[in-house]
Amino acid sequence: MTEQADVIVVGAGLAGLVATYEMVKAGRKVLVVDQESSANLGGQAFWSLGGLFLVDSPEQRRLGIKDSYELAIQDWMGTAAFDREREDQWPRLWAQAYVEFAAGEKRQYLHDLGLRLMPNVGWAERGRGSALGQGNSVPRFHITWGTGPGVVEVFLTRVVAASKRGLVTFKHRHQVDEIVVTNGAATGVRGTVLEPSTEARGVKSSRTAVGEFEFSAQAVVVTSGGIGGNPELVKKNWPARLGKAPENMLAGVPAHVDGRMLEITENAGGNIVNRDRMWHYTEGIQNWDPIWPNHGIRIIPGPSSMWFDGNGTRLPSPNFPGFDTMGTLEHIVNSGHHHTWFVLDQKIIEKEFALSGSEQNPDITGRDFKLLAERLKKGAPGPVEAFKQHGADFVVRDNLRDLVDGMNALTPDAPLKYEDLEREIVARDREVKNAYTKDFQVMAIRNARNLLADKITRVVSPHELLDPKNGPLIAVRLHLLTRKTLGGLETNLDSQVIRPDGTPFEGLYAAGEVAGFGGGGVHGYSALEGTFLGGCIFSGRAAGRALAR
Repeated sequence: MTEQADVIVVGAGLAGLVATYEMVKAGRKVLVVDQESSANLGGQAFWSLGGLFLVDSPEQRRLGIKDSYELAIQDWMGTAAFDREREDQWPRLWAQAYVEFAAGEKRQYLHDLGLRLMPNVGWAERGRGSALGQGNSVPRFHITWGTGPGVVEVFLTRVVAASKRGLVTFKHRHQVDEIVVTNGAATGVRGTVLEPSTEARGVKSSRTAVGEFEFSAQAVVVTSGGIGGNPELVKKNWPARLGKAPENMLAGVPAHVDGRMLEITENAGGNIVNRDRMWHYTEGIQNWDPIWPNHGIRIIPGPSSMWFDGNGTRLPSPNFPGFDTMGTLEHIVNSGHHHTWFVLDQKIIEKEFALSGSEQNPDITGRDFKLLAERLKKGAPGPVEAFKQHGADFVVRDNLRDLVDGMNALTPDAPLKYEDLEREIVARDREVKNAYTKDFQVMAIRNARNLLADKITRVVSPHELLDPKNGPLIAVRLHLLTRKTLGGLETNLDSQVIRPDGTPFEGLYAAGEVAGFGGGGVHGYSALEGTFLGGCIFSGRAAGRALAR
């Protein structure tokens, strides 16, 4: 079976939709090929919280946050820590271009499409304590009103409208196995037609073959996502600098995020760089109502929970909740156990616990003001309370000895000593009785409360955990959680794939996570958060506009 189009887009996630949108604006005919059913349009972006990295935005200025391109690029470069002359050549250029986009036209570009933002700005990846080092110097995490589905919607509605005009054709359940190369240029794709699937979005689907296909075009854009749903590929690419790859991690993405197109594109002649750079979370919990296999959810914590490793030792400064994901990951992997513990109280969980993902934030996802107002009432947010009641990783007790007993019941192979936790918590409680302290985490809590919005809605005042009036006590067992591929297909600023010899691959483009969100690794070794959706948008836009030209 053959079919002609101007451009073939492989993958119907956010980057693919953005590229398609930009091409159909110029009247190009696009064929979108995806191995999943139409229920999965939007890909992994649909499941996201919808966080966007913006610099010097109106939302920041209203909160008194002073941000600038200069400060943001300082933070980006300090976090990325680029150190590879060949492999980081394009990522450095992409980083500069992306931060310029985030400080310039990004917000207006999305606003003109109908996307709206929450008024508060979150402070993710707060850093390791150095101005030139890792982390965000100021809050930059803007949550979309509508979360991930809201981001997908502004592009998908336009692409669907173009399909009704005959400019876009979707080929679902078509699994690409080969990129066709003719006289050194990408001219199409071949693959397997999979049997129809009626599974709901995110649910693992069949890979039973019922036929073959071949499509031709003037160019191919690969936007197939990363490797986070493929545990074997995660282990294969695991960086030695982080220690031995964990045997078991929760899956933060659906099974279809399998990384197949990386090898397929490499076999066609594209170059992969920075394979060993990846982004995984340390605050994963088992989803009590799972959608995909081994489904994990990430806790987005405020700064106040005490964090202990699997031996019962408090994590060292600055491995506090929400400060340095990759630094904390490295510490945990080398600690002897791959699980850790948050210890907190009812006062903290009510104000500081949020859950990542569109399905865990029905008020924002559904744009429901009435439901959103429920967050202001006493008690934890509904989805958080559901995990507290039903989640396999939560222990709730009235006193510390009973809490430790409950923790040990969950991990009998790694028992904790009550005396160890008591000593750390009592010592920390002594530190909150004055306005000054030598405990860096308590300092960080007070620093966070300097932002009025955080003081009101996100960060509790320092208080004694063992004071019964703040109880009950809560312990949460945390797992490592797969998420993003930071390396990938090397691309120039037009999102054109680069060959191993450094020359552009005629007719072949890549965008989104499969391209390391731009260049084969725009984030370097670590990310500033809110940059993954934005990376899909920016690199997909670059590919679409280049091909539209």
